[in-house]
Amino acid sequence: MDRTVAITGIGAVSPLGNTAEDTWAGVVAGRSGVGYITRFDTADFPVRIGGEVKNFDPSQVLDKKDFKKTDHFTQYALGAVQDAVADSGLKITPENASRVGVCIGSGMGGLSVIEREIGKYLRAGPAHISPFFVPAIIVNLAAGWVSIKTGAKGPNLATATACSSGAHAIGESFRLIQHGDADVMICGGSEATITPMGIGGFAAMRALSTRNQEPQEASRPFDQHRDGFVMGEGAGILLLEEYGHALRRNARIYALMAGYGTSCDAFHITQPSLTGEGGANCMRNAMKDAGVHLEQIDYINAHGSSTPYNDKLETLAINTAFGEHARKLAVSSTKSMTGHLLGAAGGLEAALTSLAIYHHFYPPTINYGTPDPDCNLDYIPNQGRRGGIRYALSNSFGFGGTNVSLLFKRYED
Repeated sequence: MDRTVAITGIGAVSPLGNTAEDTWAGVVAGRSGVGYITRFDTADFPVRIGGEVKNFDPSQVLDKKDFKKTDHFTQYALGAVQDAVADSGLKITPENASRVGVCIGSGMGGLSVIEREIGKYLRAGPAHISPFFVPAIIVNLAAGWVSIKTGAKGPNLATATACSSGAHAIGESFRLIQHGDADVMICGGSEATITPMGIGGFAAMRALSTRNQEPQEASRPFDQHRDGFVMGEGAGILLLEEYGHALRRNARIYALMAGYGTSCDAFHITQPSLTGEGGANCMRNAMKDAGVHLEQIDYINAHGSSTPYNDKLETLAINTAFGEHARKLAVSSTKSMTGHLLGAAGGLEAALTSLAIYHHFYPPTINYGTPDPDCNLDYIPNQGRRGGIRYALSNSFGFGGTNVSLLFKRYED
Protein backbone atom coordinates (compact mmCIF):
# COMPACT_ATOMS: atom_id res chain seq x y z
CA MET A 1 0.00 0.00 0.00
CA ASP A 2 1.57 3.27 -1.14
CA ARG A 3 0.18 5.96 1.15
CA THR A 4 2.45 8.99 1.14
CA VAL A 5 2.07 11.22 4.20
CA ALA A 6 1.98 15.01 3.99
CA ILE A 7 2.20 17.68 6.68
CA THR A 8 -0.68 20.08 6.11
CA GLY A 9 -1.03 21.83 9.47
CA ILE A 10 1.39 23.00 12.17
CA GLY A 11 0.55 24.30 15.63
CA ALA A 12 2.58 25.33 18.65
CA VAL A 13 2.42 26.77 22.13
CA SER A 14 5.96 27.47 23.28
CA PRO A 15 8.25 29.78 25.23
CA LEU A 16 8.66 31.74 21.98
CA GLY A 17 4.96 32.27 21.30
CA ASN A 18 1.50 30.78 21.48
CA THR A 19 1.21 29.94 17.78
CA ALA A 20 3.46 28.21 15.29
CA GLU A 21 3.82 31.49 13.40
CA ASP A 22 5.08 33.38 16.46
CA THR A 23 7.31 30.49 17.52
CA TRP A 24 8.88 30.29 14.07
CA ALA A 25 9.46 34.06 14.02
CA GLY A 26 11.39 33.68 17.29
CA VAL A 27 13.51 30.90 15.81
CA VAL A 28 14.32 32.91 12.69
CA ALA A 29 15.32 35.85 14.89
CA GLY A 30 17.48 33.60 17.09
CA ARG A 31 15.58 34.74 20.17
CA SER A 32 15.63 32.96 23.53
CA GLY A 33 12.35 32.23 25.29
CA VAL A 34 14.09 31.48 28.58
CA GLY A 35 13.73 33.74 31.61
CA TYR A 36 13.18 33.71 35.35
CA ILE A 37 10.48 31.36 36.58
CA THR A 38 7.35 33.25 37.63
CA ARG A 39 5.03 30.29 38.28
CA PHE A 40 6.24 29.73 41.86
CA ASP A 41 8.76 31.07 44.38
CA THR A 42 12.20 29.71 43.44
CA ALA A 43 14.14 31.33 46.32
CA ASP A 44 15.09 27.97 47.86
CA PHE A 45 15.85 26.26 44.53
CA PRO A 46 19.29 25.96 42.94
CA VAL A 47 17.61 26.58 39.56
CA ARG A 48 15.48 29.69 39.05
CA ILE A 49 15.16 29.79 35.25
CA GLY A 50 12.98 28.12 32.65
CA GLY A 51 11.25 28.49 29.32
CA GLU A 52 7.73 29.33 30.47
CA VAL A 53 4.73 29.69 28.18
CA LYS A 54 3.65 33.32 28.44
CA ASN A 55 0.21 34.95 28.28
CA PHE A 56 -1.58 31.75 27.34
CA ASP A 57 -5.35 32.08 27.79
CA PRO A 58 -6.99 28.67 28.35
CA SER A 59 -10.43 30.24 27.89
CA GLN A 60 -9.65 30.28 24.16
CA VAL A 61 -9.76 26.47 24.12
CA LEU A 62 -11.88 25.47 27.14
CA ASP A 63 -14.97 26.60 28.98
CA LYS A 64 -14.10 28.04 32.37
CA LYS A 65 -15.87 25.18 34.15
CA ASP A 66 -13.40 22.77 32.52
CA PHE A 67 -10.24 24.49 33.81
CA LYS A 68 -10.30 22.47 37.04
CA LYS A 69 -10.69 19.24 35.06
CA THR A 70 -7.46 19.75 33.13
CA ASP A 71 -3.76 20.26 33.72
CA HIS A 72 -1.71 22.81 31.81
CA PHE A 73 -0.31 20.07 29.56
CA THR A 74 -3.82 19.36 28.23
CA GLN A 75 -4.55 23.06 27.83
CA TYR A 76 -1.34 23.62 25.86
CA ALA A 77 -2.16 20.64 23.65
CA LEU A 78 -5.61 22.07 22.92
CA GLY A 79 -4.06 25.43 22.05
CA ALA A 80 -1.54 23.91 19.66
CA VAL A 81 -4.19 21.66 18.08
CA GLN A 82 -6.50 24.61 17.54
CA ASP A 83 -3.60 26.36 15.80
CA ALA A 84 -2.72 23.33 13.65
CA VAL A 85 -6.28 22.49 12.57
CA ALA A 86 -7.00 26.11 11.65
CA ASP A 87 -3.72 26.26 9.74
CA SER A 88 -4.62 23.11 7.80
CA GLY A 89 -8.08 24.24 6.77
CA LEU A 90 -9.39 20.76 7.56
CA LYS A 91 -13.06 20.53 8.45
CA ILE A 92 -13.92 17.56 10.65
CA THR A 93 -17.46 16.48 9.87
CA PRO A 94 -19.68 13.50 10.73
CA GLU A 95 -18.78 12.09 7.32
CA ASN A 96 -14.98 12.07 7.83
CA ALA A 97 -14.64 12.01 11.64
CA SER A 98 -13.93 8.27 11.87
CA ARG A 99 -10.92 8.72 9.55
CA VAL A 100 -9.34 11.48 11.67
CA GLY A 101 -7.28 10.29 14.64
CA VAL A 102 -5.32 11.82 17.51
CA CYS A 103 -2.03 10.80 19.11
CA ILE A 104 -0.44 13.17 21.62
CA GLY A 105 2.44 12.18 23.90
CA SER A 106 3.63 13.52 27.22
CA GLY A 107 6.50 12.48 29.42
CA MET A 108 4.99 13.32 32.81
CA GLY A 109 1.34 14.29 32.37
CA GLY A 110 -0.47 16.43 34.92
CA LEU A 111 2.33 17.21 37.35
CA SER A 112 0.92 20.52 38.63
CA VAL A 113 -2.42 18.85 39.45
CA ILE A 114 -0.62 16.03 41.26
CA GLU A 115 1.20 18.59 43.41
CA ARG A 116 -1.98 20.55 44.09
CA GLU A 117 -4.05 17.54 45.10
CA ILE A 118 -1.32 16.03 47.29
CA GLY A 119 -1.17 19.38 49.08
CA LYS A 120 -4.92 19.25 49.69
CA TYR A 121 -4.68 15.69 50.97
CA LEU A 122 -1.86 16.51 53.38
CA ARG A 123 -3.68 19.58 54.71
CA ALA A 124 -7.22 18.28 54.92
CA GLY A 125 -7.37 14.54 54.24
CA PRO A 126 -8.64 12.29 51.45
CA ALA A 127 -12.17 13.73 51.43
CA HIS A 128 -10.77 16.87 49.81
CA ILE A 129 -9.15 15.17 46.80
CA SER A 130 -10.83 16.41 43.64
CA PRO A 131 -13.00 13.94 41.68
CA PHE A 132 -11.24 15.33 38.61
CA PHE A 133 -7.78 14.40 39.94
CA VAL A 134 -7.30 11.22 37.90
CA PRO A 135 -8.67 12.45 34.54
CA ALA A 136 -6.61 15.62 34.91
CA ILE A 137 -3.26 13.85 35.30
CA ILE A 138 -3.30 10.82 33.00
CA VAL A 139 -1.24 11.19 29.84
CA ASN A 140 -3.90 10.15 27.32
CA LEU A 141 -6.37 12.82 28.40
CA ALA A 142 -4.70 15.42 26.19
CA ALA A 143 -5.62 13.25 23.20
CA GLY A 144 -9.00 12.55 24.76
CA TRP A 145 -9.85 16.24 25.18
CA VAL A 146 -8.68 16.96 21.63
CA SER A 147 -11.05 14.33 20.26
CA ILE A 148 -13.92 15.74 22.31
CA LYS A 149 -13.24 19.30 21.16
CA THR A 150 -12.59 18.49 17.49
CA GLY A 151 -14.94 15.56 16.98
CA ALA A 152 -12.14 13.32 15.70
CA LYS A 153 -13.36 9.70 16.07
CA GLY A 154 -10.47 7.77 14.52
CA PRO A 155 -7.60 6.12 16.40
CA ASN A 156 -6.97 7.85 19.72
CA LEU A 157 -3.83 7.13 21.70
CA ALA A 158 -0.94 8.59 23.66
CA THR A 159 2.76 7.86 23.95
CA ALA A 160 4.75 8.14 27.17
CA THR A 161 8.43 7.63 26.36
CA ALA A 162 10.08 10.47 28.30
CA CYS A 163 11.70 13.02 25.99
CA SER A 164 10.88 10.92 22.93
CA SER A 165 7.10 11.01 23.58
CA GLY A 166 6.15 13.66 21.02
CA ALA A 167 8.36 12.13 18.34
CA HIS A 168 6.99 8.64 18.97
CA ALA A 169 3.45 10.07 18.68
CA ILE A 170 4.25 11.49 15.25
CA GLY A 171 5.99 8.31 14.10
CA GLU A 172 3.14 6.06 15.20
CA SER A 173 0.64 8.40 13.53
CA PHE A 174 2.70 8.17 10.33
CA ARG A 175 2.37 4.39 10.50
CA LEU A 176 -1.40 4.53 11.11
CA ILE A 177 -1.86 6.56 7.94
CA GLN A 178 0.54 4.38 5.94
CA HIS A 179 -1.33 1.26 7.03
CA GLY A 180 -4.72 2.72 6.13
CA ASP A 181 -6.11 3.04 9.66
CA ALA A 182 -6.63 6.79 9.28
CA ASP A 183 -6.47 9.48 6.59
CA VAL A 184 -5.54 12.26 9.01
CA MET A 185 -3.71 12.23 12.35
CA ILE A 186 -3.45 15.16 14.75
CA CYS A 187 -0.24 14.34 16.56
CA GLY A 188 2.69 15.60 18.63
CA GLY A 189 3.50 16.23 22.26
CA SER A 190 2.63 18.44 25.21
CA GLU A 191 4.30 19.05 28.57
CA ALA A 192 3.99 21.35 31.58
CA THR A 193 6.61 20.50 34.19
CA ILE A 194 7.80 23.93 35.31
CA THR A 195 6.52 23.16 38.79
CA PRO A 196 8.28 22.84 42.17
CA MET A 197 8.64 19.07 41.85
CA GLY A 198 9.54 19.22 38.18
CA ILE A 199 12.32 21.75 38.66
CA GLY A 200 13.33 20.32 42.03
CA GLY A 201 13.51 16.76 40.75
CA PHE A 202 15.63 17.51 37.70
CA ALA A 203 17.81 19.85 39.76
CA ALA A 204 18.39 17.04 42.26
CA MET A 205 19.70 14.96 39.35
CA ARG A 206 22.03 17.84 38.46
CA ALA A 207 20.56 17.79 34.97
CA LEU A 208 19.59 21.48 34.83
CA SER A 209 21.69 24.53 34.09
CA THR A 210 22.37 26.73 37.12
CA ARG A 211 23.31 29.76 35.03
CA ASN A 212 20.72 31.77 36.95
CA GLN A 213 22.31 35.15 36.31
CA GLU A 214 22.12 34.72 32.51
CA PRO A 215 18.83 32.95 31.81
CA GLN A 216 18.73 33.68 28.08
CA GLU A 217 22.26 32.31 27.67
CA ALA A 218 21.80 29.21 29.81
CA SER A 219 20.69 26.78 27.11
CA ARG A 220 23.85 26.38 25.04
CA PRO A 221 23.91 23.05 23.21
CA PHE A 222 27.27 21.82 21.95
CA ASP A 223 29.11 24.74 23.58
CA GLN A 224 32.06 23.72 25.74
CA HIS A 225 30.66 25.63 28.75
CA ARG A 226 27.19 24.04 28.75
CA ASP A 227 26.17 22.93 32.22
CA GLY A 228 22.78 21.29 31.81
CA PHE A 229 19.46 21.76 30.09
CA VAL A 230 16.85 24.45 30.70
CA MET A 231 13.31 23.24 31.38
CA GLY A 232 10.77 24.39 28.83
CA GLU A 233 7.05 23.77 28.43
CA GLY A 234 4.36 23.87 25.77
CA ALA A 235 3.13 21.77 22.87
CA GLY A 236 3.99 21.05 19.26
CA ILE A 237 1.44 19.52 16.90
CA LEU A 238 1.50 18.32 13.30
CA LEU A 239 -1.51 17.52 11.18
CA LEU A 240 -0.42 14.52 9.10
CA GLU A 241 -2.56 13.67 6.11
CA GLU A 242 -2.58 11.02 3.41
CA TYR A 243 -1.23 12.73 0.30
CA GLY A 244 -4.18 12.02 -2.01
CA HIS A 245 -6.60 13.20 0.68
CA ALA A 246 -4.62 16.44 0.98
CA LEU A 247 -4.58 16.97 -2.79
CA ARG A 248 -8.32 16.45 -3.11
CA ARG A 249 -8.99 19.34 -0.78
CA ASN A 250 -6.19 21.55 -2.20
CA ALA A 251 -4.38 21.67 1.12
CA ARG A 252 -1.09 23.48 1.54
CA ILE A 253 1.71 20.97 2.04
CA TYR A 254 4.65 22.04 4.20
CA ALA A 255 6.69 18.90 3.65
CA LEU A 256 6.32 15.16 3.34
CA MET A 257 7.06 12.74 6.15
CA ALA A 258 9.31 10.11 4.63
CA GLY A 259 10.70 7.91 7.41
CA TYR A 260 10.51 6.86 11.04
CA GLY A 261 13.29 5.15 12.95
CA THR A 262 13.46 3.88 16.53
CA SER A 263 15.99 2.11 18.72
CA CYS A 264 17.03 1.59 22.32
CA ASP A 265 20.45 1.97 23.95
CA ALA A 266 19.77 -0.84 26.48
CA PHE A 267 22.45 0.79 28.61
CA HIS A 268 21.38 3.11 31.46
CA ILE A 269 18.21 4.66 32.88
CA THR A 270 19.25 8.25 32.14
CA GLN A 271 22.63 8.33 30.38
CA PRO A 272 23.02 7.75 26.61
CA SER A 273 25.16 4.86 25.45
CA LEU A 274 28.83 5.77 25.48
CA THR A 275 29.25 4.36 21.96
CA GLY A 276 26.49 6.48 20.41
CA GLU A 277 25.21 3.32 18.73
CA GLY A 278 21.57 3.72 19.79
CA GLY A 279 21.26 7.18 18.27
CA ALA A 280 23.14 6.09 15.16
CA ASN A 281 20.84 3.10 14.71
CA CYS A 282 17.62 5.10 14.91
CA MET A 283 18.92 7.58 12.28
CA ARG A 284 19.93 4.68 10.04
CA ASN A 285 16.52 3.09 10.57
CA ALA A 286 14.71 6.29 9.55
CA MET A 287 16.78 6.56 6.37
CA LYS A 288 16.23 2.89 5.56
CA ASP A 289 12.49 3.29 6.14
CA ALA A 290 12.43 6.22 3.70
CA GLY A 291 14.72 4.61 1.14
CA VAL A 292 17.05 7.60 1.44
CA HIS A 293 20.85 7.54 1.19
CA LEU A 294 22.78 9.33 3.90
CA GLU A 295 24.30 11.73 1.33
CA GLN A 296 20.80 13.11 0.68
CA ILE A 297 20.36 14.43 4.24
CA ASP A 298 21.08 18.16 4.50
CA TYR A 299 19.99 19.05 8.04
CA ILE A 300 19.48 17.49 11.46
CA ASN A 301 17.42 19.12 14.18
CA ALA A 302 19.40 17.52 16.98
CA HIS A 303 18.10 16.40 20.34
CA GLY A 304 20.87 18.74 21.53
CA SER A 305 19.73 19.11 25.11
CA SER A 306 22.73 21.14 26.37
CA THR A 307 23.89 18.50 28.85
CA PRO A 308 27.57 17.52 28.80
CA TYR A 309 26.93 13.85 28.00
CA ASN A 310 24.04 14.15 25.55
CA ASP A 311 25.64 16.61 23.18
CA LYS A 312 28.96 14.83 22.76
CA LEU A 313 27.29 11.42 22.45
CA GLU A 314 24.75 12.65 19.92
CA THR A 315 27.66 14.10 17.97
CA LEU A 316 29.33 10.70 18.15
CA ALA A 317 26.10 9.06 16.95
CA ILE A 318 25.89 11.42 13.96
CA ASN A 319 29.52 10.79 13.06
CA THR A 320 28.94 7.04 13.40
CA ALA A 321 25.82 7.05 11.22
CA PHE A 322 27.07 9.44 8.53
CA GLY A 323 30.81 8.94 8.35
CA GLU A 324 32.47 11.49 6.06
CA HIS A 325 29.10 13.03 5.15
CA ALA A 326 28.78 14.26 8.74
CA ARG A 327 31.18 17.09 7.79
CA LYS A 328 28.70 18.29 5.15
CA LEU A 329 25.66 18.21 7.42
CA ALA A 330 24.14 21.26 9.07
CA VAL A 331 23.10 20.40 12.64
CA SER A 332 21.36 22.66 15.13
CA SER A 333 19.46 22.52 18.39
CA THR A 334 16.38 24.71 18.64
CA LYS A 335 16.39 23.88 22.36
CA SER A 336 18.93 26.69 22.58
CA MET A 337 15.92 29.01 22.10
CA THR A 338 13.01 27.09 23.63
CA GLY A 339 14.65 25.10 26.38
CA HIS A 340 13.88 21.40 26.64
CA LEU A 341 10.14 20.63 26.49
CA LEU A 342 10.66 17.00 27.58
CA GLY A 343 7.75 14.98 26.15
CA ALA A 344 6.71 17.90 23.94
CA ALA A 345 10.19 18.43 22.50
CA GLY A 346 9.80 15.95 19.65
CA GLY A 347 6.49 17.49 18.61
CA LEU A 348 7.77 21.04 18.63
CA GLU A 349 11.04 20.16 16.92
CA ALA A 350 9.28 18.18 14.19
CA ALA A 351 7.14 21.26 13.61
CA LEU A 352 10.22 23.50 13.40
CA THR A 353 11.99 21.05 11.09
CA SER A 354 8.98 21.05 8.76
CA LEU A 355 8.92 24.84 8.77
CA ALA A 356 12.66 24.93 8.09
CA ILE A 357 12.14 22.84 4.95
CA TYR A 358 9.14 24.91 3.84
CA HIS A 359 10.82 28.29 4.38
CA HIS A 360 14.29 27.27 3.10
CA PHE A 361 15.90 28.25 6.38
CA TYR A 362 18.37 26.46 8.66
CA PRO A 363 17.60 27.32 12.31
CA PRO A 364 20.55 28.40 14.47
CA THR A 365 22.03 27.08 17.66
CA ILE A 366 22.21 30.25 19.74
CA ASN A 367 24.56 30.81 22.70
CA TYR A 368 27.33 28.97 20.89
CA GLY A 369 30.58 30.64 21.90
CA THR A 370 33.31 28.12 22.65
CA PRO A 371 33.70 24.99 20.51
CA ASP A 372 33.95 21.67 22.36
CA PRO A 373 36.57 19.29 20.93
CA ASP A 374 34.08 16.44 21.43
CA CYS A 375 31.45 18.29 19.36
CA ASN A 376 32.99 18.68 15.91
CA LEU A 377 30.08 19.34 13.54
CA ASP A 378 28.57 22.42 11.89
CA TYR A 379 26.04 23.55 14.52
CA ILE A 380 24.84 26.69 12.65
CA PRO A 381 26.19 28.93 15.40
CA ASN A 382 24.12 31.90 16.57
CA GLN A 383 22.54 32.92 13.25
CA GLY A 384 20.34 30.89 10.95
CA ARG A 385 21.04 30.47 7.25
CA ARG A 386 18.97 30.69 4.11
CA GLY A 387 19.16 27.62 1.90
CA GLY A 388 17.21 24.72 0.50
CA ILE A 389 16.77 21.55 2.53
CA ARG A 390 16.01 18.34 0.62
CA TYR A 391 15.80 15.92 3.53
CA ALA A 392 16.00 16.57 7.26
CA LEU A 393 16.04 14.46 10.40
CA SER A 394 14.63 15.40 13.79
CA ASN A 395 16.14 13.46 16.70
CA SER A 396 14.58 12.79 20.12
CA PHE A 397 16.30 10.71 22.80
CA GLY A 398 14.74 9.85 26.16
CA PHE A 399 15.41 8.35 29.58
CA GLY A 400 15.42 4.58 29.48
CA GLY A 401 17.54 4.73 26.34
CA THR A 402 14.64 5.25 23.94
CA ASN A 403 15.52 6.95 20.63
CA VAL A 404 13.49 8.31 17.72
CA SER A 405 14.43 9.88 14.39
CA LEU A 406 11.79 11.41 12.13
CA LEU A 407 12.71 12.04 8.50
CA PHE A 408 11.08 14.81 6.46
CA LYS A 409 11.31 15.57 2.75
CA ARG A 410 10.87 18.78 0.78
CA TYR A 411 7.62 18.79 -1.19
CA GLU A 412 7.74 19.74 -4.83
CA ASP A 413 4.36 19.90 -6.56
